[in-house]
Amino acid sequence: MARIGFIGVGNMGGPMAKNLIKAGNEVHAFDLSKVLLDKVVAAGAVAAESATDAVRGADVVVTMLPAGKHVRAVYEGEVLGAVGAGTLLIDCSTIDVATARDVAGQAAAKGLSMVDAPVSGGVGGAEAGTLTFMVGGPDEDFAKANPYLEVMGRTIVHCGGPGNGQAAKICNNMMLGIQMVSVAEGFVLAEKLGLDPQKLFDVSSTASAQCWSLTTYCPVPGPVPTSPANRDYQPGFTAAMMLKDLALSQDAAKGFDADTAMGQHAEKLYRAFVDGDNGETDFSGIIKMIRGG
Repeated sequence: MARIGFIGVGNMGGPMAKNLIKAGNEVHAFDLSKVLLDKVVAAGAVAAESATDAVRGADVVVTMLPAGKHVRAVYEGEVLGAVGAGTLLIDCSTIDVATARDVAGQAAAKGLSMVDAPVSGGVGGAEAGTLTFMVGGPDEDFAKANPYLEVMGRTIVHCGGPGNGQAAKICNNMMLGIQMVSVAEGFVLAEKLGLDPQKLFDVSSTASAQCWSLTTYCPVPGPVPTSPANRDYQPGFTAAMMLKDLALSQDAAKGFDADTAMGQHAEKLYRAFVDGDNGETDFSGIIKMIRGG
């Protein structure tokens, strides 16, 4: 059993922390939201009064924070100065590659092990412990982190050195955003042509247009009963989070001189959708904007 400091127990971090508790670990949790913190305390976590309090004496620190600025502030201001030698740091936030590499460098300079390990799989995957982790960091740090990641996920891929987990995440989610727009456009066109959506699904799910956005997360009600379309687009992954990841991809594309025209257009569409007061709608709900309703 390890003592784990867990900072950020929201929609994703909360279920991840609970899985670590179920595996027999002692989890000291902190979140700015008392409501969220109370939920993991009810599952067996120890409430910490601050991020520093959560990580003091920890064998492992796990963070799940909104953006790079939060990761930098928490690590530089509270974590790196409070943890002891030999502590393993696992940042599961989705942030920009440059910040991930900078914070990892600061950790290494203090002799600490650190990996960036952003996730894919949504709230359902976090609850079921079936997340995919994209991990960046030295081989030895990955080896230390892997047993804890296996408690929270099903697929763990070591993508290379520091920041490469973030690189894999933003590339993956750029493709996801583009694919969801394409699937939504296909179903809207089918509606206008008088084609039953179930018939389009039956064809496309076994043909060349097959993709996760279609077969697992179909944006129309019916064909995939577990998709958010069947619960009025209540989120597994919000449109605001998709916009965040698309923006990260486009910042990276500009910084590294990559031509991502489709990614750029997907960001523009999701920005319009979020600006229309749909930030907390599931990202598959963009079909409503494409439909014009």
